[in-house]
Amino acid sequence: MADGQAEDLQVPANALPSNIEAEQALLGALLVNNDVFDRVAGIVQPEHFFDPVHARIFEVAADRIKKNALVTPVTLKAFFEGDTGLETLGGPAYLARLAGAAVSLFAVRDYAQLIYDLAIRRDLIVIGQEIAERAAQIELESEARDQIVAAEQALYQLGEQGKVDSGFQTFRRAAMEAVTVANAAYGRDGGLAGISTGLDDLDKKLGGLHPSDLLILAGRPSMGKTALATNIAFNIAKAYRRGIRSDGTEGAVEGGVVGFYSLEMSAEQLAARVLSEAARVPSHLIREGNMHEDEMRRFLEAAKTLENCPLFIDDTPALPISTIAARARRLKRQHGLDALIIDYLQLAKPASSRSDGRVQEVSEITQGLKAIAKELNIPVIALSQLSRQVESRDDKRPQLSDLRESGSIEQDADVVMFVYREEYYKEREKPGDHDVEAMTRWKDEMSALHGRAEVVIGKQRHGPIGTVELAFEGQFTRFSNLIKPHQQGGDFH
Repeated sequence: MADGQAEDLQVPANALPSNIEAEQALLGALLVNNDVFDRVAGIVQPEHFFDPVHARIFEVAADRIKKNALVTPVTLKAFFEGDTGLETLGGPAYLARLAGAAVSLFAVRDYAQLIYDLAIRRDLIVIGQEIAERAAQIELESEARDQIVAAEQALYQLGEQGKVDSGFQTFRRAAMEAVTVANAAYGRDGGLAGISTGLDDLDKKLGGLHPSDLLILAGRPSMGKTALATNIAFNIAKAYRRGIRSDGTEGAVEGGVVGFYSLEMSAEQLAARVLSEAARVPSHLIREGNMHEDEMRRFLEAAKTLENCPLFIDDTPALPISTIAARARRLKRQHGLDALIIDYLQLAKPASSRSDGRVQEVSEITQGLKAIAKELNIPVIALSQLSRQVESRDDKRPQLSDLRESGSIEQDADVVMFVYREEYYKEREKPGDHDVEAMTRWKDEMSALHGRAEVVIGKQRHGPIGTVELAFEGQFTRFSNLIKPHQQGGDFH
């Protein structure tokens, strides 16, 4: 933004902080010695250069160096044939002049840091002016609170990524990012491109949880939506390991930091569920305080082990979507954030108080959640209730049309999953004791269904739909991998 929007400002371009000589010195050093790139790549990006020609030279040079191709004034010349910007500076001869004026290599990091700092200052000037101009325009459609959210979003992007939203980008850069993601997936044994849920069969179907995706996890009450979301959150946080990622940045190399908005349950209740699963102590015993000494010991040991687990819970009820976004940004800035879970979608509030009906409100919420996923580059899992029409069908397996206010949810989501436990419905079909034959048949059916659950993937933008079978231990509110009969004599856990 610093290089492309100077002409849109009331502040004259020459009044914006910049240092053309520092840009020339860094590019000259890069053209003389390509190893310089490794020393500056973590500091400066093409968009940080004030001169648009310098930005293009750096982008092309970086692209070639990443492919182990030599970068010199001669090799770059072909990429700038007919470049009017370079022509105004003297054409290909300008590249040679840059190399000829190269400074000593030990100073390049200082030049890179200076270029970056000046770019940040230019963007701050732009943001500051936009805030002032927007605040001066008193319009009914633009409340002051909305302007604060927009300003915070712009400042977050600048602080987190070193740039603000810059609109269009070249296909070269988009393609390089796609290659980086594919390469990271290829480098992992399991081929996961995203974060593992800790549930193997679900991972295989989804390829893990992908950054910038909105996943809807829906189901009727008592199906285990919250339990599954809690299990996934716990599995991700438990596996968290920090290190240097494939793109050279520091962050989660396994698992991740999880933010959990519990709009229905308190943080203490949610923590009790996590500890029930970890300690394998029935959740009702924890609630009643009716644990044996051995169970209490396991419970306390689990609490001690998990006290530093990077799982952050916000149990503020009825949060507006703008506040959810603001708090998520803050969490990422302070502690990091790799996945976000909202339990559940219908309990969130739209940012605006003007209501055009419930369908419109839910549409605003799902669009807001998708925007959070893209802005923070993390997977967002939102739980959703299903309408009662499921109960009136013989086959109670959920489908997309069962989503409440389904149009917007189905449209905005990248993945829609349903939790379904046939055992729950079969249990309510228990025949009378007088009908021995029906009772025998019912017991056989219950035995086959006991401890089994299904996750039905009804929509997946980037992959197949289908059903994943999981094991479910109701007493621990725990979902786990289902061991197939050929793997372990027909048992599962």
